Amino acid sequence: MSRNNYVFTSESVSEGHPDKVCDRISDAILDAFIAVEPNARVACETFATTKRVVVGGEVGLSDPKKLKEMMGNVESIVRDCIRDIGYEQKKFHWENVKIHNYLHEQSAHIAQGVDKDGAGDQGIMFGYACNETDALMPAPIQYSHAILRRLAEVRKSGQESTLRPDAKSQISLRYENGKPVEVTSIVLSTQHEHKKQTSQDIRAIVEPYIREVLPESWITPNTEWWVNPTGTFVIGGPDGDAGLTGRKIIVDTYGGAAPHGGGAFSGKDPTKVDRSAAYAARYLAKNVVAAGLADRCTIQVSYAIGVAKPMSIYVDTHGTGNVPDAELEKVIWSAMDLTPRGIRTHLDLNKPIYARTSAYGHFGRAPESDGGFSWEKTDLVDLLKKPF
Repeated sequence: MSRNNYVFTSESVSEGHPDKVCDRISDAILDAFIAVEPNARVACETFATTKRVVVGGEVGLSDPKKLKEMMGNVESIVRDCIRDIGYEQKKFHWENVKIHNYLHEQSAHIAQGVDKDGAGDQGIMFGYACNETDALMPAPIQYSHAILRRLAEVRKSGQESTLRPDAKSQISLRYENGKPVEVTSIVLSTQHEHKKQTSQDIRAIVEPYIREVLPESWITPNTEWWVNPTGTFVIGGPDGDAGLTGRKIIVDTYGGAAPHGGGAFSGKDPTKVDRSAAYAARYLAKNVVAAGLADRCTIQVSYAIGVAKPMSIYVDTHGTGNVPDAELEKVIWSAMDLTPRGIRTHLDLNKPIYARTSAYGHFGRAPESDGGFSWEKTDLVDLLKKPF
């Protein structure tokens, strides 16, 4: 039996966090290739450290001349990402960071399975939704993201000019009867400009924005505040700590409130089921909850390399379902084509829509007019409800 009264914590990291810098670069390179050719193959990894960025992995275009041209554009893509994030510090500056490009053509042995519409690899992927927020996301991760997104807005607008790109947030929420009612602690660490700025100075800057984002009733006299608890945080980003693509998979998804199959998203084109099938599983789980068929829903799908049909689909509504889970599984099998090609077609994934996913979560975002975050739509509600 699930607990109804408890405290649960999730964290988020900003777009300037070293790992997120790398996710952004990998996804921006992916977008650039897909903009040239919708069926481009990309598996791009990025490593960032003091004064240096290393890009590597596999890419593929049908036209060798275009592939060569795109290879020559990688350096400018990397610099544009770093500039947009806001890094202009002495040991990590978009103008003078040294960039190493080790991208190469996709392996023919991997391509042979994908070209036949099979999955690009074996693996398991999970999707999750719950009704504790309007976005049908767990509240701790949703609000951890919202805090950092708001701080990024005021930093980039110049409204808070002493804030810098690297930041982390963490929210602990107390639940009563399965619903969030109180923030027990707020942890916020953000890079800043001046060494003389104290933790109290930084709290005075960030607290109004945190209060603006969180529901007013959740912050109480018992809420503990930990803002820059170690003190000075001037050296940040890849200069302060190395970054790598794909190291924030829990931040990217459900903040630990749901299982994760282990595969990262950023830098992977949608033939990779690590990404596309996780999006599809979220899409289906969200539609189940939006249809009122359950308060919470976890969906697992699994694949074999080179095989189009999923090996399995598993549905768990955690005892909150209004219909049997086994019956829901049957409906989901018929609600959407879960082959890799079927997912890409249904969710319209062969578009340059991925750089925007690289920070503040891949889920719980509003669908966009150009096809971004299409997996957040709830257009399957009627189809899922009809059999019941």
